[in-house]
Amino acid sequence: MAQLVGQGGQPVIILPEGTQRYVGRDAQRLNILAGRIIAETVRTTLGPKGMDKMLVDSLGDIVVTNDGATILDKIDLQHPAAKMMVEVAKTQDEEAGDGTTTAVVIAGELLKKAEELLDQNIHPSIIVKGYTMAADKAQEVLEEIAIKVDPENEETLMKIAMTAITGKSAESHKEKMARLAVDAVKQVAEKVGDKFEVDIDNIKIEKKEGESVEASTLIRGVVIDKERVHPRMPRRVENAKIALINDALEVKKTETDAKINITAPDQLYSFLEQEEKMLKEMVDQIAATGANVLFVQKGIDDLAQHYLAKAGILAVRRVKKSDMEKLAKATGAKIVTNIKDLTSEDLGKAELVEERKISGESMIFVEGCENPKAVTILIRGGTEHVIDEVERAFEDAIKVTRDVMEDGAILPAGGASEIELSIRLDEYAKEVGGKEALAIEAFADALKIIPKTLAENAGLDTIDVLVKVVSEHKNKGRAIGIDVFAGEPVDMLESGVIEPLRVKKQAIKSASEAAIMILRIDDVIAAKVSKPEGGQGGGMPGGMGGMGGMDMGM
Repeated sequence: MAQLVGQGGQPVIILPEGTQRYVGRDAQRLNILAGRIIAETVRTTLGPKGMDKMLVDSLGDIVVTNDGATILDKIDLQHPAAKMMVEVAKTQDEEAGDGTTTAVVIAGELLKKAEELLDQNIHPSIIVKGYTMAADKAQEVLEEIAIKVDPENEETLMKIAMTAITGKSAESHKEKMARLAVDAVKQVAEKVGDKFEVDIDNIKIEKKEGESVEASTLIRGVVIDKERVHPRMPRRVENAKIALINDALEVKKTETDAKINITAPDQLYSFLEQEEKMLKEMVDQIAATGANVLFVQKGIDDLAQHYLAKAGILAVRRVKKSDMEKLAKATGAKIVTNIKDLTSEDLGKAELVEERKISGESMIFVEGCENPKAVTILIRGGTEHVIDEVERAFEDAIKVTRDVMEDGAILPAGGASEIELSIRLDEYAKEVGGKEALAIEAFADALKIIPKTLAENAGLDTIDVLVKVVSEHKNKGRAIGIDVFAGEPVDMLESGVIEPLRVKKQAIKSASEAAIMILRIDDVIAAKVSKPEGGQGGGMPGGMGGMGGMDMGM
């Protein structure tokens, strides 16, 4: 409870009881500590030799991953500054798709270096100014050292995708996975002017347990996790003409409450006959267009199912809206809201529509579409946890391939870009001079955490390797980075270890902005936490400090 004593010795209560307040250096110290703990949590997952984390939630569900964004998303965090670090990973994942661990590790190191400057009595405003200048300069340098590539170059795209997959548990199948990711992205890419646009929502990922990751396939069309509505319908339709209907094949109910009085048996008979007639007319209208496959977003009446089966039409009901849109993009069909409006021009085409059993469950495969703008990757794997991690690797590979197709710019990976930035920012600090130069030098030094961590996670002698790599980098050029397998400096471009420019730019942007925001906080006022049932309440969650501020969800 915060209070002041007034003139008459009467206390003036400002904040309610149970509120905790940390001011000045205390607030900064605790916030920096929380940010650094988050960075340390994911740091061991960085690089090809990074380790995985097992996260167990309160329900006992297990996630095994080394994907930074997934780890931070699954951890139950309570500390406010720690939550800000999670935002860094989320932003990185949404904007670039890869480099989430890199962004968080850099943000943590920037906070660590800032704390060293604060200990030297350098004001946070000066550190913030220096960091802002360094971050802007870093963006300029990255643009300058980026290598322009042909966005359609298959070899470059494969290298980009394989670099993103390396280090994930699905690494042993990286060539196969990279091939599927590149093919999928190239298939859905659309040329607008002289640039490409890739909407990765058009790449559907379906997961089914069983077989190995090698059995994963790309379907040039759509896979729907549904089955035929009637067993007498054909299981396989070649040269399919596909109708997509956003309506129900059911007798319409009146919108207002209505009663029908039936006084004689023949009236009941004619009433039921009329319902049958209406359903038959609907099916006849669909059949008249030449459609032999039907996807309906809503329900299909039992009697309508019977008529569709008699007409030899394969029908699927309750198809998700997103799947309907993908079917339209893949087959060229138009989604029709009213059955009466359906014409033969609205139909889409596919070489084959077939119901297949995968791991004991029926799925509808729509394949052989002519130039489909929506495709499906069917992921296979031994267990649920393997498939989930393979899916995360696929998503990273798809997103980095998209980045290069849209931007046409790459950078050498393996710590090469960070070393180059560090060298260039040190030079920039000498030009700037003054106290800000100290913050710019700290920023430059913080970037070395990436090559340092890569070496550390590979079990190498960090200082020895870093000195060697920086020296080679200065002598042999900006593409020299760490080969964690050999423990030696290597030309990353020759080794095919590359990443998109977008990933690195976004990582430095997000990391510096988060670090700056945390450094600007000099007062933390935390309301009393309401007591959970049977739990303990009061004060800043976890006492604001150390691992106490993090409930790891274990």
